[in-house]
Amino acid sequence: METVSTRMQGILPLFDLHTGFFPKVLDGITDEDAHKRLDTPANHVGWLAGSLVQQRFELAGLLKVEATSSANDLFKDFQGIKDSQQYPSLEIFKKDWEKISPLLKTALVNVTDEQLDHILEFPGMKMSLWDLLTFNIYREANCIGQIALWRRLLKYEPMKYM
Repeated sequence: METVSTRMQGILPLFDLHTGFFPKVLDGITDEDAHKRLDTPANHVGWLAGSLVQQRFELAGLLKVEATSSANDLFKDFQGIKDSQQYPSLEIFKKDWEKISPLLKTALVNVTDEQLDHILEFPGMKMSLWDLLTFNIYREANCIGQIALWRRLLKYEPMKYM
């Protein structure tokens, strides 16, 4: 794939893998099961899925893509899980994922080295857009892996990769 920045050539195949894995890892999980924490303080599937979707929307926003997730109010500003909150259905998260993924991919294909080197400031830290992007790709894999583990803990079949 032709990209404006050669740095993106290693990132986009991972982005594409995660784009396909997300709906597969959620396949068949009921909304009731998506809120189960099995007597642990772990983030449940509903929160993991929603935070992953929000992460793509946030990154897209940094790349000047104007779009907002359906659950923005629950996840904006890096909000953690809320014990008493009923999170949206997994179908809503899947639809948002389908909406933002092609928009973000286009932005990633067209991002420049100058943009990637831009320093972002967050409360208590600074990092380049490149550093944030590479962290986000890592986090996507991590969260999809957590949901894959939840599948097994909730007695679902393993995630199908094909």
